[in-house]
Amino acid sequence: MKFATFEHQGKQLVGRVSADGVRISPLPADSMLDLIERYEQLAAQIDTGHPATLLLDEVRLLAPIPHPRKNIFCVGKNYREHAYEFSKSGYEAGAVKGSEVDDYPAVFTKPATSVVGPNDAVLTHPQVTNAVDYEGEVAIVIGRRGRDIKRADADSYIWGYTIINDVTARDRQKNHRQWFLGKSLDTFCPMGPFIVTSDELQHNDIAIRTWVNGELRQDAHTRDLIFDVPTLIEAISAGCTLEPGDIISTGTPAGVGIGLTPPRFLKSGDIVEIEVEGIGRLKNHFV
Repeated sequence: MKFATFEHQGKQLVGRVSADGVRISPLPADSMLDLIERYEQLAAQIDTGHPATLLLDEVRLLAPIPHPRKNIFCVGKNYREHAYEFSKSGYEAGAVKGSEVDDYPAVFTKPATSVVGPNDAVLTHPQVTNAVDYEGEVAIVIGRRGRDIKRADADSYIWGYTIINDVTARDRQKNHRQWFLGKSLDTFCPMGPFIVTSDELQHNDIAIRTWVNGELRQDAHTRDLIFDVPTLIEAISAGCTLEPGDIISTGTPAGVGIGLTPPRFLKSGDIVEIEVEGIGRLKNHFV
């Protein structure tokens, strides 16, 4: 099933998207987090739907989880070719030839305050950076509380999947010799448009593509992840409790702006679209 958070007549609602992607049925949940936490309890009402079905064109889609309860977990250099392009770009602080691929997942976070929704504007922050880049990513949404989750059990903790653009200020990422400040500017985490439940997708069998102003830049598949989703859940949950609604963005493939010669950074007026098989397309304009 496919779910969305949306705004209609001044109210923020959660709904189930129809199979044809045309309509949305409001659900009796206070938020997407509430829906995830009470999913089994609400199953009958979700299946029945709501009589006040709306056209998607009549509503404003928001980020599926507009206000995450904690920072978004993100993974760096998780596609081999991207790890190489990043190392060669000159923007990876401390890059060493021959050690482009890490032995363990590189995990950082983006703050909840960086989240925006589909079709929202992304600020280029020219007073802070002149090297804004895109990163199309498949993200997983946790469905139940757990700590020290074993790889073999990881799938049972996944509620669904969504799309994230891990927008990055490359100069800040390099200059500060860590990734948080370059990844955390306001509006630097576009998310959406939907969450698709885990029964409809296989995390090792999802295609992802990114366009900038209509030009295809990224074209990859999650089977090429260096550290697959169960490995990421096991690593991140080691001694760290994951809760319903927590988000893990799995990394970006090759084809980002710093991988081009010369690098091509985003500017005001650019449009980035990320399409993930089975989920939809996340589109944002930069200002």
